[in-house]
Amino acid sequence: MQASSAAPDAAYPTLHMACHSHHFWPDVTREAMLQYWHDAAQHADSKWELIFGEKIPDWQRAVAGALNLPAPERIAIAPNTHELVYRLISAFDPTKPLRILTTDGEFYSFARQLQRLEEEPNIEITRVHREPFDTLASRFEEELHRGDYHLAYASQVFFGSGVVFPKLLEIAANKPERTEFVIDGYHGFFALPTDLAGVGDKIFYTAGSYKYLGAGEGLCFMSIPANCPLRPRNTGWFAELAELENRADRVGYADNWLRFAGATMDYSALYRGLAVMQQFAREGVTVDKIHQYVKNAQQRFLDTMDRAEHPLLNRDNLIHHDLHSGHGHFFTFDCTTAERSGQLQEELQQRGVLCDRRQRLLRLGFAIYHAENEDYRQVFG
Repeated sequence: MQASSAAPDAAYPTLHMACHSHHFWPDVTREAMLQYWHDAAQHADSKWELIFGEKIPDWQRAVAGALNLPAPERIAIAPNTHELVYRLISAFDPTKPLRILTTDGEFYSFARQLQRLEEEPNIEITRVHREPFDTLASRFEEELHRGDYHLAYASQVFFGSGVVFPKLLEIAANKPERTEFVIDGYHGFFALPTDLAGVGDKIFYTAGSYKYLGAGEGLCFMSIPANCPLRPRNTGWFAELAELENRADRVGYADNWLRFAGATMDYSALYRGLAVMQQFAREGVTVDKIHQYVKNAQQRFLDTMDRAEHPLLNRDNLIHHDLHSGHGHFFTFDCTTAERSGQLQEELQQRGVLCDRRQRLLRLGFAIYHAENEDYRQVFG
């Protein structure tokens, strides 16, 4: 359906094109919030039995089904992916060298964390340039096998452009045995059809409910490889829930998601995420259908754009690798300067188009709540 926010100008109904940043929440999320309050009030301390015994396993099974992961019980949850990834990094011995391979296009939280870690004498970071995208896969894989890395980290879809990392699952499937491999799937989860059956036992995959699932912030997850021996130093009391009544002197770790568990969090986001998953299941809404709907919308946008001959929103300024076979659910335009992208964002807002930008880059996203016949002429004035 069409986004329903009030428009800044009555002549233009608001078109929400910042959906890659904040997806509108389905109505069932409000009911889920009320249910969380009701369960907490009714069960008090015993709500943990409900959450850990029913809600978390239901969420794990839903995520595993969406990604074709082999073991739902190995899907850890936390309020954000940064907490999960840093818990993984904390498992490496701080007295020994740590070599990390990544790209220069990763999201701010991971990029910032690496900058800080790089200040330590034992940590070495190698960043492969994301462009040119045509050669990224071969350049990254060559470096992965050449450099004897302990950890590799790469985005499924780059947050700054919407470009899909070419052949990333193939690279992960053939990773060196000693290298822990993390795929940041935040801009892929519930947007791009993703089948992790072939790599789920080998890699970590992180994502969350805030973007394309439309369930809001506060619920993220990380799938864990099979037979994972890592012992995170950053570990919380949830990690020993199975042994609370019989605590041992030595810190132990479960062979499931609790290995990477943290501590007390607000589980209202879990209720929201489950509610959306269950609604989509009832209505037959799949990731494949969502992706096809968005691809059709993007094609209508491109057709309108080509006719409009806009000075900034055009093919020359559109950052892309493969619009037909592999692209995320937003388009990014290089406006050459931050000033020009800011001016364009203001102009679009005056026309009732809500979008976002990252310095010189302006991002326009697409969602299933855009009208089926939306032609996006509103964007071009």
